[in-house]
Amino acid sequence: MTRFISIIIAIVILSILVIIHEYGHFLLARKNGIFVKEFSIGFGPRILSKVAKSGTRFSWKAIPFGGSCTMLGALEDEDDDTDSERSFDKKSVWARMSVILAGPFFNFLLAFVLSVVYVATMGYDPATVTSVKEGSSAYEAGLRTGDVITNYGGTGISFGREIYVEDYINPISERKDGIKITFKRDGEIHKAVIYPTESTRYMLGISYTASEDKAELTYVADGSGAQSAGLKEGDVLTAINGTEIKNGLGIEEYFNEHPVSNEPISVTYTRRGGSFDTVVTPSETTEYSTGFTYNLRNEKTDALGTLKYSLAELKYQIVTIYKSLGILFSGHGSLDMLSGPVGIVEVVSDTYTASASHGFLATIMNLISIMTMLSANLGVLNLLPIPALDGGKFILLVIEAVIRKPVPKKVEGIVTVIGASLIFLLAMVVLVNDVIKLF
Repeated sequence: MTRFISIIIAIVILSILVIIHEYGHFLLARKNGIFVKEFSIGFGPRILSKVAKSGTRFSWKAIPFGGSCTMLGALEDEDDDTDSERSFDKKSVWARMSVILAGPFFNFLLAFVLSVVYVATMGYDPATVTSVKEGSSAYEAGLRTGDVITNYGGTGISFGREIYVEDYINPISERKDGIKITFKRDGEIHKAVIYPTESTRYMLGISYTASEDKAELTYVADGSGAQSAGLKEGDVLTAINGTEIKNGLGIEEYFNEHPVSNEPISVTYTRRGGSFDTVVTPSETTEYSTGFTYNLRNEKTDALGTLKYSLAELKYQIVTIYKSLGILFSGHGSLDMLSGPVGIVEVVSDTYTASASHGFLATIMNLISIMTMLSANLGVLNLLPIPALDGGKFILLVIEAVIRKPVPKKVEGIVTVIGASLIFLLAMVVLVNDVIKLF
């Protein structure tokens, strides 16, 4: 039953995101006097359909993923009256740009609204320094417990988790010239340079977020003891050597009290609703450290703080997506970084299963957090300059504005078909990859 509920929730979340996106197109089309032929929820054959007084058909279709906003003159359709003043093609290039950009904008707007709800309810994770190792480069540079990091390696910081993401994208082992940081103490701004230090220790080969959220593995290193033991990214730890683990902080607290040695460690974890046991043999590993730790726990804030950090959350989501795409397209990442509907259902399912035991509020807030990320993702991906996506259509309109005449329909049709084919191919690869991850 839990699995069924989580699938329904995932479908509802994806449908809401696409409906909001298409409603952005719909609203701006109406504002610019463009006739919307059909606004539909889902794809495939119509289940329910009604034509409004405006002439627009509103439909509920059989396949519950996605939706569409079909405008007069926006597609090659022989039945369209392209000479009509209400045709998409008859409107100014600026009007058409506003219609195209409205979809992604509404996704960003939804992500912001959801962030407001989350921050107002749960707070945010300030990038406060929680400890500094004496004798480390960070200590010698003047960093102390209680300082608040505002810039790390050239990236503006609002949240503790941004430091984690920055270290993931730009590994500290590769920063031989040091990491420039800016931090605040007692209202004063200070700057320093930290040089990562190398050390040898025993490691399990896992990464996780040390927060009050579920103890989910965010990374499992290739060739590590964890991988050899069968652990995978997305697994949720529930016990280590018989000690119950309730959240990510539980993992951190356990290993603070029981440092990893060469002794095997028994681990209990959940995956897709099932519970499993395994034994991990730590491996001797060379690691790099900045010499300080930072906060990942949420703190409440006031009304102005809620708006400030909600905007910061939106910025964080957008920037993180672009950086992740940069890693992927530069050849330093893999297709495992991408997920389609199947992967999203898995994430929602795992989140719902792990949150259910913590109560209704925790479940709702975690789902809102995922929905925020997905909405920002949808907005960013649609702005990519790929034909058939909003970003590709926008580029064609920019070209039209520069050369002061429409791009020939034949050329537009060819690039759109090429773009759509590439998107379809990528979608199939991601789908196969998602299915493989299930087993």
